[in-house]
Amino acid sequence: MEEQEKEALEKMRAQCAKREYCETDIRKKLSREQLSPDSVDGIVRSLKADKYIDDARYAAAFARDKSLISGWGKVKIRHSLAAKGIVREDIAAALDGIGGNPGMEKLVKALETKAVALNGDPYRKFKLLRFALGRGYEYDEVRDLVDNILRQYD
Repeated sequence: MEEQEKEALEKMRAQCAKREYCETDIRKKLSREQLSPDSVDGIVRSLKADKYIDDARYAAAFARDKSLISGWGKVKIRHSLAAKGIVREDIAAALDGIGGNPGMEKLVKALETKAVALNGDPYRKFKLLRFALGRGYEYDEVRDLVDNILRQYD
C-alpha cells in the first residue's frame, strides 16, 4: 500500500471513529484524495472489514436522528437513505427500528405555529398539508391532524 493510501485510510478511520458514515459518503471523501479507483475500493474494503463503516448501522443511526432530532417522516428518511445508495433491506430495518413516528410531536408543534401564522389565508389547509408532506409524512398520517389543528385555531 502506498503512503498516500495509508494516509487516506488512517484519515477515514479517524473520521469514522467520530461518527457514522455510509459507503457512499466515504467514497465521496476519498474522491477528493486523487486516488486510483482500485485504491479507493481497497480502502473501502478495509474499512468494512474492520467495521468502521456499516451501511445498516449508518441507516439505523440516520433514521433515528432524523426522526427524533429533525422531526422527519419515514418517507423523507427513506428517500434520503436511498439517495445515499443504502439497500432496501437496510432502509426497511432502520425504519422499523424507529417505531411509530417519534418526530410527530415536532410536526404537531410546527403545524400549530404555522396555522396561527396563516390565520385568514384561504389556502391555509393546503399550505399546512404541503408543509407536513415536505417533512416526509404520508398524506393519510397528516390529513386528520391538519383538520384537528384547523378546528383548534379557527
